[in-house]
Amino acid sequence: MLNKEFKRKDVERMRNLIKGKSDESSELQVGYSKKQEQHKEGDVWEENGKKWTIKKGIKQTYTKLDDIKKEAILPLFCPECSGLMKKRNDTKMYKIHKMCFDCVIKMEHKLKIEGKYEKYERDVLANNAEDYIEHLEAYLMDALNSSNEQFVSEKGEVERWKGGLNKEKVTKELKEFFSEHKKDIKTYKQNTKKGNS
Repeated sequence: MLNKEFKRKDVERMRNLIKGKSDESSELQVGYSKKQEQHKEGDVWEENGKKWTIKKGIKQTYTKLDDIKKEAILPLFCPECSGLMKKRNDTKMYKIHKMCFDCVIKMEHKLKIEGKYEKYERDVLANNAEDYIEHLEAYLMDALNSSNEQFVSEKGEVERWKGGLNKEKVTKELKEFFSEHKKDIKTYKQNTKKGNS
């Protein structure tokens, strides 16, 4: 005689194992089943307010920074010539031109032969100046708007300082300064498009 009495689900489980259907349920379940969506490699979809993708066969969360990572991470091979990107200047050139240092040298050499290098050089200088002004303006406005009412000393004591800048006046002067320089850069860019120096 058996010490244990088998329940219906135990018997059903044994039948499933013998039939080779180990993944089937041994109990009758009532409810609804969610519609299963099939996704392929590279698909991006939203589920429960979160974005998902499949990379190398694995389901992963998809973030806003994934596209930025693709831009920032140096690839193993140059997209232009398929050469290995291992030289010292490849990282810097990839960030600017999206190609290796050797391809940039070839491209600039071709521009010199065609007589277009001076215009290319002026465009690069104008874009650099424009980026510099934008970053400088953002940095100074952020520093101006940050609180400078209290500081922590080297001893760990909180010091409250009085006085400071007239923020409205300084903000107005900075905006005038940057708008003037942006106009100068815009004029320079227009002149380079016309072919003037």
